[in-house]
Amino acid sequence: MSILVRPARTVLISSIVLTLALPAAAKTPVATGTGGAVATISEPASQAAIAILNKGGNAVDAAVAAAATLGVTDPFSCGIGGGGFMVIYLAKDKRVVTIDHRETAPASFTPSVFLKDGKEMDFDTVVASGRSVGVPGTVRGWHEALDRYGSMSFKQVLAPAIDVASKGFKVNDNFNHLVQENEAKFAQFPATAALYLRNGKAIPAGSTLRNPDLAKAYRALAAGGAKAFYSGPMARAMVDAVNANSGSMTLADLANYEARLRQPVHSTYRGYDLYGMPLPSSGGVAVAEALNILEGYDLKSLPRAKAEHLYLEASRLAFADRNAYLADPEFVDAPVAGLLNKDYAARRRELINPEQASAHAPAGDPYPFQNDVSVPLRPNANKLIAEGAHTTHLTVSDKDGNIVSYTYTIESWGGSGIVVPGYGFLLNNEMTDFDFSGPAPNVPEAGKRPRSSMSPTIAFKNGKPAFSIGSPGGATIITTVLQTIFNYVDLGMSMPDAVNAPRLSERNGMETDVEPGFIGSTQAQALEKTGQHWSKKPEEIGAANALVFNPDGTVTAVSEGHRHGVGSALVQKSAH
Repeated sequence: MSILVRPARTVLISSIVLTLALPAAAKTPVATGTGGAVATISEPASQAAIAILNKGGNAVDAAVAAAATLGVTDPFSCGIGGGGFMVIYLAKDKRVVTIDHRETAPASFTPSVFLKDGKEMDFDTVVASGRSVGVPGTVRGWHEALDRYGSMSFKQVLAPAIDVASKGFKVNDNFNHLVQENEAKFAQFPATAALYLRNGKAIPAGSTLRNPDLAKAYRALAAGGAKAFYSGPMARAMVDAVNANSGSMTLADLANYEARLRQPVHSTYRGYDLYGMPLPSSGGVAVAEALNILEGYDLKSLPRAKAEHLYLEASRLAFADRNAYLADPEFVDAPVAGLLNKDYAARRRELINPEQASAHAPAGDPYPFQNDVSVPLRPNANKLIAEGAHTTHLTVSDKDGNIVSYTYTIESWGGSGIVVPGYGFLLNNEMTDFDFSGPAPNVPEAGKRPRSSMSPTIAFKNGKPAFSIGSPGGATIITTVLQTIFNYVDLGMSMPDAVNAPRLSERNGMETDVEPGFIGSTQAQALEKTGQHWSKKPEEIGAANALVFNPDGTVTAVSEGHRHGVGSALVQKSAH
Protein backbone atom coordinates (compact mmCIF):
# COMPACT_ATOMS: atom_id res chain seq x y z
CA MET A 1 0.00 0.00 0.00
CA SER A 2 1.47 3.34 -0.94
CA ILE A 3 1.78 6.09 1.64
CA LEU A 4 0.40 9.45 0.64
CA VAL A 5 2.62 12.33 1.59
CA ARG A 6 1.37 15.85 2.06
CA PRO A 7 3.46 18.87 3.04
CA ALA A 8 3.52 19.67 6.73
CA ARG A 9 5.02 22.61 8.69
CA THR A 10 7.57 22.17 11.54
CA VAL A 11 13.97 17.88 19.38
CA LEU A 12 14.73 14.88 18.50
CA ILE A 13 12.16 12.76 20.06
CA SER A 14 12.12 9.49 18.26
CA SER A 15 9.53 6.78 18.47
CA ILE A 16 8.37 6.40 21.98
CA VAL A 17 6.97 3.18 23.27
CA LEU A 18 4.88 3.76 26.36
CA THR A 19 4.73 1.37 29.28
CA LEU A 20 2.49 1.42 32.31
CA ALA A 21 3.64 3.95 34.89
CA LEU A 22 5.84 1.63 36.91
CA PRO A 23 7.91 2.48 39.97
CA ALA A 24 11.40 3.81 39.29
CA ALA A 25 13.00 0.48 40.21
CA ALA A 26 11.27 -1.14 37.24
CA LYS A 27 12.86 1.22 34.70
CA THR A 28 13.66 -0.85 31.65
CA PRO A 29 15.14 0.04 28.25
CA VAL A 30 13.08 -2.57 26.36
CA ALA A 31 9.36 -3.32 26.60
CA THR A 32 6.97 -5.27 24.35
CA GLY A 33 3.20 -5.15 24.40
CA THR A 34 0.04 -3.89 22.75
CA GLY A 35 -1.65 -0.52 22.62
CA GLY A 36 0.61 2.52 22.66
CA ALA A 37 4.31 2.54 23.37
CA VAL A 38 7.01 5.09 24.15
CA ALA A 39 10.79 5.25 24.38
CA THR A 40 12.64 8.21 25.89
CA ILE A 41 15.81 8.68 27.91
CA SER A 42 13.79 9.65 31.02
CA GLU A 43 11.41 7.57 33.15
CA PRO A 44 9.16 10.55 34.12
CA ALA A 45 8.93 11.52 30.42
CA SER A 46 7.95 8.00 29.35
CA GLN A 47 5.42 7.82 32.18
CA ALA A 48 3.97 11.17 31.07
CA ALA A 49 3.42 9.78 27.58
CA ILE A 50 1.76 6.64 28.90
CA ALA A 51 -0.46 8.65 31.23
CA ILE A 52 -1.70 10.71 28.28
CA LEU A 53 -2.28 7.57 26.18
CA ASN A 54 -4.19 6.00 29.07
CA LYS A 55 -6.43 9.08 29.17
CA GLY A 56 -7.32 8.60 25.50
CA GLY A 57 -4.74 10.90 23.99
CA ASN A 58 -3.07 10.00 20.70
CA ALA A 59 0.65 9.67 19.83
CA VAL A 60 0.98 13.41 19.10
CA ASP A 61 -0.53 14.36 22.47
CA ALA A 62 1.74 11.85 24.22
CA ALA A 63 4.85 13.04 22.36
CA VAL A 64 4.31 16.65 23.47
CA ALA A 65 3.69 15.48 27.05
CA ALA A 66 6.93 13.49 27.01
CA ALA A 67 8.85 16.34 25.39
CA ALA A 68 7.61 18.85 27.97
CA THR A 69 8.65 16.50 30.79
CA LEU A 70 12.07 16.00 29.21
CA GLY A 71 12.37 19.79 29.37
CA VAL A 72 12.22 19.39 33.16
CA THR A 73 14.32 16.25 33.71
CA ASP A 74 16.79 16.69 30.82
CA PRO A 75 16.99 20.50 30.58
CA PHE A 76 20.57 20.56 29.28
CA SER A 77 19.64 18.87 26.00
CA CYS A 78 16.16 20.20 25.25
CA GLY A 79 13.35 22.50 26.32
CA ILE A 80 11.07 25.34 25.27
CA GLY A 81 14.12 27.57 24.74
CA GLY A 82 15.10 25.51 21.68
CA GLY A 83 13.61 23.89 18.59
CA GLY A 84 13.27 20.61 16.74
CA PHE A 85 11.86 18.36 14.06
CA MET A 86 8.86 16.07 14.34
CA VAL A 87 7.98 13.27 11.89
CA ILE A 88 4.40 12.04 12.28
CA TYR A 89 2.65 9.06 10.68
CA LEU A 90 -1.12 9.51 10.51
CA ALA A 91 -2.45 5.96 10.36
CA LYS A 92 -5.97 6.78 9.20
CA ASP A 93 -4.74 8.84 6.24
CA LYS A 94 -1.68 6.65 5.62
CA ARG A 95 0.48 9.73 5.27
CA VAL A 96 3.63 11.13 6.78
CA VAL A 97 3.95 14.79 7.75
CA THR A 98 6.84 16.73 9.24
CA ILE A 99 6.85 19.81 11.44
CA ASP A 100 10.00 21.95 11.24
CA HIS A 101 10.24 24.11 14.35
CA ARG A 102 13.95 24.83 14.07
CA GLU A 103 15.13 28.11 15.58
CA THR A 104 15.60 31.08 13.24
CA ALA A 105 18.22 33.83 13.18
CA PRO A 106 17.02 37.18 14.56
CA ALA A 107 16.39 39.94 12.00
CA SER A 108 19.62 41.65 13.10
CA PHE A 109 21.77 38.79 11.72
CA THR A 110 24.19 39.20 8.80
CA PRO A 111 26.78 36.77 7.38
CA SER A 112 29.48 38.60 9.39
CA VAL A 113 27.74 38.32 12.79
CA PHE A 114 30.41 35.90 14.08
CA LEU A 115 33.39 37.82 12.65
CA LYS A 116 35.50 40.38 14.52
CA ASP A 117 38.10 42.38 12.59
CA GLY A 118 37.61 39.93 9.73
CA LYS A 119 38.44 36.87 11.88
CA GLU A 120 36.09 34.19 13.24
CA MET A 121 35.19 34.77 16.90
CA ASP A 122 36.08 32.18 19.54
CA PHE A 123 33.47 29.41 19.39
CA ASP A 124 33.07 28.83 23.16
CA THR A 125 32.80 32.57 23.82
CA VAL A 126 30.00 32.87 21.26
CA VAL A 127 28.18 29.83 22.72
CA ALA A 128 27.98 31.33 26.23
CA SER A 129 26.37 34.58 25.07
CA GLY A 130 23.14 36.02 23.75
CA ARG A 131 24.74 36.14 20.30
CA SER A 132 24.30 32.36 19.95
CA VAL A 133 20.58 32.35 20.74
CA GLY A 134 18.12 31.70 17.91
CA VAL A 135 14.40 32.50 18.07
CA PRO A 136 12.97 29.41 19.83
CA GLY A 137 10.57 27.24 17.82
CA THR A 138 9.58 24.46 20.22
CA VAL A 139 6.35 25.99 21.56
CA ARG A 140 5.12 26.91 18.07
CA GLY A 141 5.95 23.37 16.91
CA TRP A 142 3.99 21.83 19.78
CA HIS A 143 1.08 24.16 19.00
CA GLU A 144 1.04 23.11 15.32
CA ALA A 145 1.28 19.40 16.23
CA LEU A 146 -1.56 19.55 18.77
CA ASP A 147 -3.75 21.89 16.71
CA ARG A 148 -3.49 19.88 13.49
CA TYR A 149 -2.97 16.29 14.60
CA GLY A 150 -3.54 16.06 18.36
CA SER A 151 -6.74 15.51 20.34
CA MET A 152 -5.84 17.31 23.57
CA SER A 153 -5.12 20.86 24.74
CA PHE A 154 -1.88 22.37 26.01
CA LYS A 155 -3.44 22.32 29.48
CA GLN A 156 -3.97 18.54 29.36
CA VAL A 157 -0.62 17.52 27.86
CA LEU A 158 1.48 19.87 30.02
CA ALA A 159 -0.07 18.63 33.29
CA PRO A 160 2.48 15.80 33.87
CA ALA A 161 5.44 18.13 33.25
CA ILE A 162 4.00 20.81 35.54
CA ASP A 163 3.66 18.14 38.24
CA VAL A 164 7.31 17.02 37.88
CA ALA A 165 8.61 20.61 37.80
CA SER A 166 6.59 21.52 40.91
CA LYS A 167 7.21 18.43 43.04
CA GLY A 168 10.74 17.90 41.79
CA PHE A 169 12.71 14.86 40.66
CA LYS A 170 15.83 13.10 41.90
CA VAL A 171 19.07 14.29 40.32
CA ASN A 172 21.01 11.29 38.97
CA ASP A 173 24.73 10.87 38.34
CA ASN A 174 24.37 11.77 34.66
CA PHE A 175 22.58 15.06 35.49
CA ASN A 176 25.21 15.92 38.12
CA HIS A 177 28.01 15.18 35.62
CA LEU A 178 26.48 17.45 32.99
CA VAL A 179 26.25 20.34 35.46
CA GLN A 180 29.86 19.74 36.54
CA GLU A 181 30.95 20.02 32.90
CA ASN A 182 29.13 23.37 32.65
CA GLU A 183 29.94 24.93 36.04
CA ALA A 184 32.01 27.74 34.51
CA LYS A 185 29.37 28.54 31.87
CA PHE A 186 26.45 28.39 34.31
CA ALA A 187 28.27 30.56 36.88
CA GLN A 188 28.24 33.47 34.37
CA PHE A 189 24.44 33.76 34.57
CA PRO A 190 22.80 34.39 37.99
CA ALA A 191 19.44 32.71 37.19
CA THR A 192 21.27 29.61 35.90
CA ALA A 193 23.61 29.45 38.89
CA ALA A 194 20.69 29.78 41.31
CA LEU A 195 18.90 26.82 39.69
CA TYR A 196 21.72 24.35 39.04
CA LEU A 197 24.67 25.29 41.28
CA ARG A 198 25.08 25.14 45.07
CA ASN A 199 27.91 27.39 46.29
CA GLY A 200 29.30 27.40 42.75
CA LYS A 201 29.30 23.59 42.45
CA ALA A 202 27.00 21.18 40.62
CA ILE A 203 23.82 20.18 42.41
CA PRO A 204 24.71 16.78 43.96
CA ALA A 205 23.29 13.48 42.73
CA GLY A 206 20.50 12.20 44.97
CA SER A 207 19.13 15.66 45.75
CA THR A 208 15.61 16.67 44.70
CA LEU A 209 15.46 19.45 42.12
CA ARG A 210 12.33 21.55 41.85
CA ASN A 211 11.84 24.16 39.14
CA PRO A 212 8.83 26.31 40.17
CA ASP A 213 9.72 28.93 37.53
CA LEU A 214 9.45 26.36 34.73
CA ALA A 215 6.15 25.16 36.23
CA LYS A 216 5.02 28.81 36.03
CA ALA A 217 6.09 29.02 32.36
CA TYR A 218 4.21 25.80 31.53
CA ARG A 219 1.12 27.06 33.39
CA ALA A 220 1.22 30.22 31.27
CA LEU A 221 1.28 28.04 28.12
CA ALA A 222 -1.53 25.88 29.51
CA ALA A 223 -3.67 28.99 30.03
CA GLY A 224 -2.68 31.12 27.04
CA GLY A 225 -1.26 28.73 24.44
CA ALA A 226 1.65 29.62 22.16
CA LYS A 227 0.74 33.31 22.34
CA ALA A 228 1.85 33.36 26.00
CA PHE A 229 5.36 32.41 24.84
CA TYR A 230 5.76 34.59 21.74
CA SER A 231 4.34 37.81 23.21
CA GLY A 232 3.82 39.35 26.63
CA PRO A 233 5.93 39.03 29.80
CA MET A 234 7.67 35.74 28.88
CA ALA A 235 8.72 37.11 25.48
CA ARG A 236 10.00 40.29 27.11
CA ALA A 237 11.99 38.25 29.65
CA MET A 238 13.61 36.24 26.81
CA VAL A 239 14.53 39.33 24.81
CA ASP A 240 15.99 41.01 27.91
CA ALA A 241 18.04 37.91 28.79
CA VAL A 242 19.48 37.68 25.26
CA ASN A 243 20.24 41.38 24.91
CA ALA A 244 21.81 41.67 28.36
CA ASN A 245 24.40 39.14 27.16
CA SER A 246 25.66 40.61 23.86
CA GLY A 247 22.71 39.40 21.78
CA SER A 248 20.32 41.31 19.57
CA MET A 249 16.77 39.92 19.57
CA THR A 250 13.48 41.82 19.45
CA LEU A 251 9.88 41.16 20.42
CA ALA A 252 9.12 41.24 16.68
CA ASP A 253 11.55 38.32 16.12
CA LEU A 254 9.48 36.24 18.56
CA ALA A 255 6.08 37.43 17.30
CA ASN A 256 7.05 36.65 13.69
CA TYR A 257 8.29 33.09 14.31
CA GLU A 258 6.56 30.44 12.20
CA ALA A 259 6.87 26.66 12.11
CA ARG A 260 6.92 24.99 8.69
CA LEU A 261 5.10 21.94 7.40
CA ARG A 262 7.41 20.28 4.88
CA GLN A 263 7.47 17.25 2.60
CA PRO A 264 9.41 14.44 4.27
CA VAL A 265 12.48 12.99 2.59
CA HIS A 266 11.39 9.65 1.11
CA SER A 267 13.89 6.96 0.14
CA THR A 268 13.96 3.19 -0.18
CA TYR A 269 16.41 0.61 1.18
CA ARG A 270 16.24 -3.14 0.73
CA GLY A 271 12.44 -3.29 0.69
CA TYR A 272 11.87 -0.57 3.28
CA ASP A 273 10.34 2.85 2.65
CA LEU A 274 12.09 5.40 4.84
CA TYR A 275 10.65 8.82 5.73
CA GLY A 276 12.96 11.37 7.30
CA MET A 277 13.37 15.05 7.97
CA PRO A 278 13.98 17.40 5.03
CA LEU A 279 16.09 20.57 4.96
CA PRO A 280 17.02 22.56 6.98
CA SER A 281 17.84 19.25 8.63
CA SER A 282 20.53 17.47 6.65
CA GLY A 283 19.67 14.21 8.41
CA GLY A 284 17.08 12.76 6.06
CA VAL A 285 19.13 13.46 2.92
CA ALA A 286 22.47 12.29 4.35
CA VAL A 287 21.07 9.04 5.78
CA ALA A 288 19.28 8.30 2.50
CA GLU A 289 22.37 9.02 0.37
CA ALA A 290 24.59 6.78 2.52
CA LEU A 291 22.03 3.95 2.39
CA ASN A 292 21.73 4.35 -1.39
CA ILE A 293 25.51 3.91 -1.60
CA LEU A 294 25.43 0.83 0.67
CA GLU A 295 22.55 -0.74 -1.27
CA GLY A 296 24.96 -1.68 -4.05
CA TYR A 297 26.74 -4.20 -1.80
CA ASP A 298 25.62 -7.63 -0.61
CA LEU A 299 26.47 -6.73 2.98
CA LYS A 300 24.86 -9.83 4.51
CA SER A 301 27.39 -12.06 2.74
CA LEU A 302 30.44 -10.10 3.94
CA PRO A 303 32.46 -10.52 7.14
CA ARG A 304 31.39 -7.91 9.70
CA ALA A 305 34.62 -5.90 9.44
CA LYS A 306 34.26 -5.59 5.64
CA ALA A 307 30.62 -4.50 5.94
CA GLU A 308 31.48 -1.96 8.67
CA HIS A 309 34.33 -0.59 6.55
CA LEU A 310 31.83 0.03 3.74
CA TYR A 311 29.42 1.70 6.21
CA LEU A 312 32.20 4.10 7.29
CA GLU A 313 33.17 4.93 3.71
CA ALA A 314 29.55 5.50 2.60
CA SER A 315 29.08 7.83 5.57
CA ARG A 316 32.25 9.73 4.61
CA LEU A 317 30.95 10.34 1.08
CA ALA A 318 27.49 11.41 2.28
CA PHE A 319 29.07 13.89 4.71
CA ALA A 320 31.25 15.38 1.98
CA ASP A 321 28.06 16.21 0.05
CA ARG A 322 26.15 17.32 3.14
CA ASN A 323 28.85 19.84 4.04
CA ALA A 324 29.08 21.17 0.50
CA TYR A 325 25.45 21.61 -0.47
CA LEU A 326 22.87 21.49 2.32
CA ALA A 327 21.29 24.45 4.14
CA ASP A 328 17.95 26.18 4.78
CA PRO A 329 15.85 25.57 1.60
CA GLU A 330 14.34 29.05 1.86
CA PHE A 331 17.81 30.53 1.29
CA VAL A 332 19.70 27.90 -0.73
CA ASP A 333 18.55 25.86 -3.72
CA ALA A 334 20.20 22.60 -2.63
CA PRO A 335 20.44 19.75 -5.18
CA VAL A 336 18.40 17.35 -3.04
CA ALA A 337 16.92 15.35 -5.93
CA GLY A 338 20.41 14.71 -7.29
CA LEU A 339 21.79 13.70 -3.90
CA LEU A 340 18.91 11.22 -3.43
CA ASN A 341 19.24 9.74 -6.94
CA LYS A 342 20.21 6.03 -7.01
CA ASP A 343 22.37 6.54 -10.12
CA TYR A 344 24.24 9.33 -8.35
CA ALA A 345 24.83 6.94 -5.43
CA ALA A 346 26.31 4.44 -7.89
CA ARG A 347 28.79 7.10 -9.07
CA ARG A 348 29.76 7.89 -5.47
CA ARG A 349 30.12 4.16 -4.75
CA GLU A 350 32.83 3.91 -7.43
CA LEU A 351 35.10 5.98 -5.15
CA ILE A 352 35.07 3.35 -2.39
CA ASN A 353 37.97 0.93 -2.12
CA PRO A 354 36.55 -2.16 -0.34
CA GLU A 355 40.02 -2.89 1.07
CA GLN A 356 41.29 0.58 2.00
CA ALA A 357 39.95 3.63 3.85
CA SER A 358 40.11 6.96 2.04
CA ALA A 359 41.69 9.90 3.83
CA HIS A 360 39.18 12.56 2.84
CA ALA A 361 36.32 12.41 0.36
CA PRO A 362 35.63 15.26 -2.06
CA ALA A 363 32.07 16.45 -2.63
CA GLY A 364 30.43 14.92 -5.67
CA ASP A 365 28.51 16.64 -8.47
CA PRO A 366 24.82 15.81 -8.06
CA TYR A 367 23.61 18.42 -10.56
CA PRO A 368 23.55 16.17 -13.66
CA PHE A 369 21.14 13.93 -11.70
CA GLN A 370 18.79 16.80 -10.81
CA ASN A 371 16.73 16.74 -14.01
CA ASP A 372 16.93 20.51 -13.69
CA VAL A 373 16.95 22.61 -16.85
CA SER A 374 18.18 25.70 -14.99
CA VAL A 375 21.89 26.25 -14.42
CA PRO A 376 22.27 26.29 -10.64
CA LEU A 377 25.31 27.62 -8.86
CA ARG A 378 27.75 24.92 -7.84
CA PRO A 379 29.18 25.91 -4.46
CA ASN A 380 32.59 24.80 -3.28
CA ALA A 381 32.83 22.23 -0.52
CA ASN A 382 33.26 23.86 2.84
CA LYS A 383 35.08 22.70 5.94
CA LEU A 384 33.55 20.59 8.69
CA ILE A 385 32.39 22.77 11.56
CA ALA A 386 31.75 21.92 15.17
CA GLU A 387 28.17 21.06 15.98
CA GLY A 388 26.76 20.63 19.46
CA ALA A 389 26.07 17.04 20.38
CA HIS A 390 23.33 17.47 22.90
CA THR A 391 19.77 16.89 21.92
CA THR A 392 17.08 14.38 22.82
CA HIS A 393 15.00 12.00 20.76
CA LEU A 394 11.74 10.35 21.69
CA THR A 395 9.31 8.16 19.88
CA VAL A 396 5.68 7.31 20.63
CA SER A 397 2.93 5.23 19.06
CA ASP A 398 -0.72 4.80 19.99
CA LYS A 399 -3.33 2.03 19.79
CA ASP A 400 -4.61 3.39 16.45
CA GLY A 401 -1.20 3.07 14.78
CA ASN A 402 -0.17 6.74 14.75
CA ILE A 403 3.57 7.25 15.28
CA VAL A 404 5.70 10.22 16.28
CA SER A 405 9.47 10.30 15.87
CA TYR A 406 10.67 13.52 17.47
CA THR A 407 14.10 15.07 18.00
CA TYR A 408 14.48 18.40 19.74
CA THR A 409 17.32 20.34 21.25
CA ILE A 410 18.87 23.48 22.72
CA GLU A 411 22.19 22.58 20.96
CA SER A 412 25.25 22.25 23.26
CA TRP A 413 24.92 20.74 26.75
CA GLY A 414 23.10 23.52 28.58
CA GLY A 415 22.63 25.57 25.39
CA SER A 416 23.84 29.14 25.78
CA GLY A 417 23.87 28.67 29.56
CA ILE A 418 21.28 31.46 29.92
CA VAL A 419 18.24 30.57 32.04
CA VAL A 420 15.41 33.07 31.41
CA PRO A 421 14.92 34.80 34.80
CA GLY A 422 11.55 33.97 36.33
CA TYR A 423 10.75 31.23 33.81
CA GLY A 424 13.26 28.46 34.55
CA PHE A 425 14.26 27.34 31.03
CA LEU A 426 17.59 27.50 29.21
CA LEU A 427 17.97 29.33 25.92
CA ASN A 428 19.57 27.58 22.94
CA ASN A 429 22.92 28.30 21.29
CA GLU A 430 21.61 27.12 17.91
CA MET A 431 23.12 29.98 15.91
CA THR A 432 26.55 28.35 16.33
CA ASP A 433 25.29 25.68 13.90
CA PHE A 434 25.91 28.24 11.14
CA ASP A 435 29.31 28.39 9.46
CA PHE A 436 31.08 31.36 11.03
CA SER A 437 32.44 32.50 7.66
CA GLY A 438 31.76 31.91 3.99
CA PRO A 439 31.26 31.54 1.19
CA ALA A 440 29.14 28.55 2.20
CA PRO A 441 25.46 27.61 1.93
CA ASN A 442 25.13 27.58 5.73
CA VAL A 443 26.31 31.14 6.59
CA PRO A 444 24.18 33.23 9.00
CA GLU A 445 21.42 35.39 7.50
CA ALA A 446 18.38 37.12 9.01
CA GLY A 447 15.46 34.72 9.40
CA LYS A 448 17.51 31.72 8.30
CA ARG A 449 17.42 28.33 10.04
CA PRO A 450 20.88 26.85 10.64
CA ARG A 451 21.56 23.45 9.11
CA SER A 452 20.82 20.59 11.50
CA SER A 453 21.67 16.89 11.61
CA MET A 454 18.54 15.73 13.42
CA SER A 455 17.25 12.57 11.78
CA PRO A 456 13.90 11.38 13.17
CA THR A 457 12.96 8.47 10.89
CA ILE A 458 9.98 6.18 10.37
CA ALA A 459 10.36 3.03 8.23
CA PHE A 460 7.62 1.06 6.48
CA LYS A 461 7.54 -2.35 4.80
CA ASN A 462 4.76 -3.29 2.39
CA GLY A 463 2.93 -0.09 3.37
CA LYS A 464 2.88 -0.92 7.09
CA PRO A 465 4.99 0.64 9.88
CA ALA A 466 8.15 -1.39 10.53
CA PHE A 467 10.21 0.73 12.94
CA SER A 468 11.05 4.26 14.02
CA ILE A 469 14.49 5.50 15.05
CA GLY A 470 16.24 8.71 16.06
CA SER A 471 19.00 9.98 18.31
CA PRO A 472 20.64 13.08 19.74
CA GLY A 473 24.31 13.79 19.10
CA GLY A 474 24.93 16.79 16.82
CA ALA A 475 26.39 15.61 13.51
CA THR A 476 26.77 12.11 15.03
CA ILE A 477 22.96 11.84 14.90
CA ILE A 478 23.24 11.00 11.21
CA THR A 479 25.76 8.22 11.78
CA THR A 480 23.88 6.85 14.82
CA VAL A 481 20.65 6.53 12.83
CA LEU A 482 22.51 5.21 9.79
CA GLN A 483 24.50 2.64 11.80
CA THR A 484 21.43 1.46 13.74
CA ILE A 485 19.56 0.85 10.45
CA PHE A 486 22.68 -0.88 9.03
CA ASN A 487 22.99 -3.06 12.18
CA TYR A 488 19.29 -3.97 12.11
CA VAL A 489 18.71 -4.47 8.38
CA ASP A 490 22.12 -5.61 7.11
CA LEU A 491 23.83 -7.25 10.09
CA GLY A 492 20.57 -8.85 11.25
CA MET A 493 20.78 -7.63 14.84
CA SER A 494 17.69 -7.28 17.03
CA MET A 495 16.77 -3.62 17.60
CA PRO A 496 18.07 -3.65 21.22
CA ASP A 497 21.39 -5.08 19.98
CA ALA A 498 21.46 -2.62 17.07
CA VAL A 499 20.98 0.30 19.49
CA ASN A 500 23.50 -0.97 22.07
CA ALA A 501 26.31 -1.94 19.66
CA PRO A 502 29.50 0.19 19.76
CA ARG A 503 29.01 3.32 17.64
CA LEU A 504 31.44 4.49 14.96
CA SER A 505 30.91 7.99 13.56
CA GLU A 506 32.74 8.85 10.32
CA ARG A 507 31.95 12.39 9.16
CA ASN A 508 34.65 12.86 6.51
CA GLY A 509 37.32 13.74 9.03
CA MET A 510 40.81 12.31 9.37
CA GLU A 511 39.65 10.15 12.29
CA THR A 512 36.44 8.26 13.08
CA ASP A 513 34.84 9.07 16.43
CA VAL A 514 34.46 6.00 18.66
CA GLU A 515 33.24 5.24 22.17
CA PRO A 516 35.21 4.28 25.30
CA GLY A 517 36.40 0.66 25.22
CA PHE A 518 36.38 0.35 21.43
CA ILE A 519 40.06 1.02 20.72
CA GLY A 520 42.01 -2.21 21.12
CA SER A 521 38.93 -4.41 20.64
CA THR A 522 38.87 -7.22 18.09
CA GLN A 523 36.33 -5.20 16.10
CA ALA A 524 38.67 -2.17 16.05
CA GLN A 525 41.71 -4.22 15.07
CA ALA A 526 39.86 -5.81 12.15
CA LEU A 527 38.87 -2.38 10.82
CA GLU A 528 42.37 -0.95 11.33
CA LYS A 529 43.60 -3.40 8.66
CA THR A 530 41.72 -1.28 6.10
CA GLY A 531 43.44 1.89 7.34
CA GLN A 532 40.63 3.25 9.51
CA HIS A 533 41.82 5.66 12.25
CA TRP A 534 40.13 6.40 15.58
CA SER A 535 39.70 9.61 17.54
CA LYS A 536 42.05 9.99 20.50
CA LYS A 537 39.27 11.05 22.88
CA PRO A 538 36.53 8.39 22.86
CA GLU A 539 33.15 9.68 24.05
CA GLU A 540 29.67 8.24 24.31
CA ILE A 541 27.86 8.75 20.98
CA GLY A 542 24.11 9.38 20.80
CA ALA A 543 21.18 8.17 22.88
CA ALA A 544 18.81 6.41 20.49
CA ASN A 545 15.16 5.53 20.95
CA ALA A 546 13.26 3.21 18.66
CA LEU A 547 9.94 1.43 18.21
CA VAL A 548 9.59 -1.86 16.34
CA PHE A 549 6.19 -2.89 15.00
CA ASN A 550 6.17 -6.68 15.14
CA PRO A 551 4.35 -8.98 12.67
CA ASP A 552 2.08 -10.32 15.46
CA GLY A 553 0.67 -6.83 16.12
CA THR A 554 2.71 -6.12 19.22
CA VAL A 555 5.11 -3.20 19.50
CA THR A 556 8.56 -3.21 21.10
CA ALA A 557 9.89 0.03 22.56
CA VAL A 558 13.67 0.25 22.70
CA SER A 559 15.83 2.76 24.53
CA GLU A 560 19.51 2.79 25.48
CA GLY A 561 20.69 -0.15 27.60
CA HIS A 562 23.82 1.55 28.97
CA ARG A 563 24.30 5.05 27.51
CA HIS A 564 23.07 8.23 29.20
CA GLY A 565 22.05 6.50 32.40
CA VAL A 566 19.84 3.89 30.61
CA GLY A 567 16.59 4.79 28.88
CA SER A 568 12.94 4.13 29.60
CA ALA A 569 10.69 2.05 27.35
CA LEU A 570 7.03 1.57 28.23
CA VAL A 571 4.01 -0.04 26.60
CA GLN A 572 0.37 0.35 27.58
CA LYS A 573 -0.24 -3.37 28.00
CA SER A 574 2.72 -5.67 28.55
CA ALA A 575 2.95 -8.83 26.47
CA HIS A 576 2.80 -12.03 28.48
